[in-house]
Amino acid sequence: MPRGIRLRYHGPMSPVESALRKILEESGIAFEIIACDPDLADTAIFCRHYGYAMERSANTIVVKTRTGEKKFAACLVLAHTRLDVNRTVRKRLGARKVSFASADESAALTGMPPGGITPLGLPETLPLWVDRRVMDCEKVILGGGNRSSKIIVKPEIFTLTPATTIVDGLALAPPAEE
Repeated sequence: MPRGIRLRYHGPMSPVESALRKILEESGIAFEIIACDPDLADTAIFCRHYGYAMERSANTIVVKTRTGEKKFAACLVLAHTRLDVNRTVRKRLGARKVSFASADESAALTGMPPGGITPLGLPETLPLWVDRRVMDCEKVILGGGNRSSKIIVKPEIFTLTPATTIVDGLALAPPAEE
């Protein structure tokens, strides 16, 4: 079974990190876990500092309804695109108004800190919507479940994650370069 780079953790791994490690190892899909400075974990800063392309990096964004029944979903989009909150997300949640979940709400729902949320190991009650563009990548860089690591893995991992739907048009295309 392919395995990623083993990081040396100082002290015991958190329950999220242990669960994430188990998911990755049991998937049979090659992965790599890379360490990063927690102060550089935000995607744009991480990519710029460590030399990774935004087109290979993905952000996990938690959204919620603002009207009607309270619903949440996690959305995975490539970092150079924008989540289509006002059309695609709103329609999928079946609400008149939607917004981004607060940092506290996201952390409470996922058990992970903002800037480190990974789409792997989310609670099964939280739907995961993956933009189709993510699936077209050879490999994608994800949050590591914390702010001190990132995961590089083939997007086929999302065929194994629970409550996952691949969604066309979840993200808006990046603006054309002039």
